[in-house]
Amino acid sequence: MTTPTEFQQLVAPVARFAQGRAVDAALQADLNRQYPPDSEEFRLIRDACHVGIAGGWLCTQGDAKRRYGRIFEAGDATHGFSVDVVDITDLVGNHHRHPTGEIDMIMPVAPEARFDDVGAGWLVYPPGSGHRPTVTGGRALILYLLPEGRIDWTDQ
Repeated sequence: MTTPTEFQQLVAPVARFAQGRAVDAALQADLNRQYPPDSEEFRLIRDACHVGIAGGWLCTQGDAKRRYGRIFEAGDATHGFSVDVVDITDLVGNHHRHPTGEIDMIMPVAPEARFDDVGAGWLVYPPGSGHRPTVTGGRALILYLLPEGRIDWTDQ
């Protein structure tokens, strides 16, 4: 069984790897090399997400199409990143901007599921970017690391 504390311990090495780095395409490539979808680390985090959702302590808000929740605020234990997990099925989400960037771990549940047109792996949005998070092809889990926990919801 995975607890929130154990989950934090699984995510911490990834956050440490990204800490102090530019949130850009080079970080995305390095994350995909260091923690690819077939790696043990990726699998353990993905499996812990499923355990947390089933246990009722992860993705506690929302509805059948989109369940979400911030599990950790930005702090020392998460190397300056907040940690959110979203469980989305075929949905275009609300537009937001990333003042300090966004690091996304994409974990398809349905084999064809894609997040912002990307399958299993890592997607990095640089500071100042924005998007409507979109899942197509079925259900996917996305773990978001937000530097300093910053996100700006917009009316777009």
